[in-house]
Amino acid sequence: MKILATCFALLFAGCMNDSPLVRLSEVDNSIGQDVKYFGSDNFMGRPITGYHVAQVMLTHKAAAALSSAQEAALAQGYSILVYDGYRPQSAVDHFVRWGADLADTLNKAAFYPEVPKSELFDRGYIAAKSGHSRGSTADLTLMHQGVPLDMGTPYDFFGELSHTENPAITGEAMENRMILKSIMVDAGFQNYVNEWWHYTLIEEPYPDTFFDIPIE
Repeated sequence: MKILATCFALLFAGCMNDSPLVRLSEVDNSIGQDVKYFGSDNFMGRPITGYHVAQVMLTHKAAAALSSAQEAALAQGYSILVYDGYRPQSAVDHFVRWGADLADTLNKAAFYPEVPKSELFDRGYIAAKSGHSRGSTADLTLMHQGVPLDMGTPYDFFGELSHTENPAITGEAMENRMILKSIMVDAGFQNYVNEWWHYTLIEEPYPDTFFDIPIE
């Protein structure tokens, strides 16, 4: 019943609003949000261009699918917490400018302690184009009673330990990663193998479009 209601709401919104994106909170306000790029708790250590409010945005289709994932998570005693969704191209451009400034290593110890900043592009941690800008990718984790689960690394940790099925991650942390993956795959998302938090809707509606709409 909740899924049908969500789909009806999105269809109505589509008639009233031509925007390809919607605030996640308008689709499912039970999903937690901790928008890392709105503040300074991120690998750059500062707010990122294009994030004018602490809100996650997604395509209507991805938001509906994530709401379905949330319903499955709640049934298992968990809740989803989203760190990032749609990412404006201007934000990606900000990442690229930061990556070119090799002297700026403010948060290296926390986010990329073993990777030289000069290698972040070559190793695929930063790119000039991001699937997030297509609007159907989300970075997320699971919570239990409001506390994020142990996933073995922090969000946005640049290193092999963040690879979803890295055998060095064992016990509860690996179990939590697999619970998250099962929930998201069942909802129609695909994991990026190098980042346990990164999921893209398989049937994304704008596979060739990189939006630069500010988050506001």
